[in-house]
Amino acid sequence: MDDSLYAPPATEPDGSAMGAPVPPIPLTAADTSPDRPWPLRLLSEKMKAHIDRAPAAWVEGQVIELNRRATVSYVTLRDVDAEISLSVTFFGSTLDTLATPLERGARVVALLKPDFWMKTGRLSMQGRSIRTVGLGDLLARIEALRQSLAAEGLFDADRKKPLPLLPNLIGLITGRDSDAMKDVLRNASLRWPAVQFKIREVAVQGVNSVAQVSAALAELDGDPEVDVIVIARGGGSLEDLLSFSNESLVRAVAAAQTPVVSAIGHEADHPLLDEVADLRASTPTDAAKRIVPDMAEELRLVAGLRYQLERSVTQLLQRENERLDNLRSRPVLAHPDGMIEVRAADTERLRDRALAAMKTLTLRHRDALAHSVAQIRALSPQNTLDRGYAVVQMANGSVLRDAAQAPSGTTLSIRLARGTVAARSEGSAGTDGS
Repeated sequence: MDDSLYAPPATEPDGSAMGAPVPPIPLTAADTSPDRPWPLRLLSEKMKAHIDRAPAAWVEGQVIELNRRATVSYVTLRDVDAEISLSVTFFGSTLDTLATPLERGARVVALLKPDFWMKTGRLSMQGRSIRTVGLGDLLARIEALRQSLAAEGLFDADRKKPLPLLPNLIGLITGRDSDAMKDVLRNASLRWPAVQFKIREVAVQGVNSVAQVSAALAELDGDPEVDVIVIARGGGSLEDLLSFSNESLVRAVAAAQTPVVSAIGHEADHPLLDEVADLRASTPTDAAKRIVPDMAEELRLVAGLRYQLERSVTQLLQRENERLDNLRSRPVLAHPDGMIEVRAADTERLRDRALAAMKTLTLRHRDALAHSVAQIRALSPQNTLDRGYAVVQMANGSVLRDAAQAPSGTTLSIRLARGTVAARSEGSAGTDGS
């Protein structure tokens, strides 16, 4: 920085001070004020110094304008996914290093360094190196992203959601008035005339494609009436389908709560959207066939099932009728009283046997009882009394067994076979040992 910016206050020719003392210039922009401004050259110098310290950066974009001059080429690059462009200045020698001449529409990566021109205050971008992005480079990038997303599990089959059997409302994301939209609508209506669509027409290629498709996907996914979402496009070159391999769009599809069908229609190099979608259709027409059933086919299926049901019921009734006829033809059902008669005869026979057995058993027990009664009577004391014997008892009721127990004057009681006689002892007459 020029040291004169901080010189002492100016003086008159005679050496006296010229007016009031001039304050020192602020060191930083934050310290400036209306009373203490920076000289314009100081701001330019500081901006240039700051910009010169910025490192060069590799960027990717698409060439939309190219103006070649003698030694300098002016190129306008545009972001591949957004409406952002930047003018870049290349020296002729830099572009001469390319194997093929640079053309509009080419996808390139360039090493850019910002440059600030102090005299005019103009900021420009200087291109120091540039390379075209070929088909092989794009395929390599897509393959690397494919492997990275696959490692995260975004392509796993167990995370894919099943499609509803008959969706009430289908969300369709496709190009404006495109053949893909017409194919989906026509074929779906032919298969199921009552099908309803909620269509979002978006850019399906170019810088606005990713943003518009993602916004339409978020809107339809947030609609509770939408049962399935179809993203359709009628094929195209690899460059045209790059939007459908964009990482942000692929992750948006993976995070969607509504089943998503990819119908890009490109068999050779299908984009990453096909991998993450819940269902991949080979073409928009195939998508229409996969998301709704064929009404004619369903009616034929119902008719076939009804025929099979009627046939099964008829066969069942026929078999049961045959079984009933077979049962009715059996003797037991033809003459049911015969079975009763046989059982009645068996019952009568068994009853007679039971009665005879009871009579025999009763007689046997009656004889045994009579024999026991005869034995009891024979051994009974009453029977002994009946033969003329008597039982002599003392006054206390004890049986007199010895004459010595009844001295003269002892009161006795003599029990006969019938009745009792009172007596008095007259004394003992001796003992007869015979």
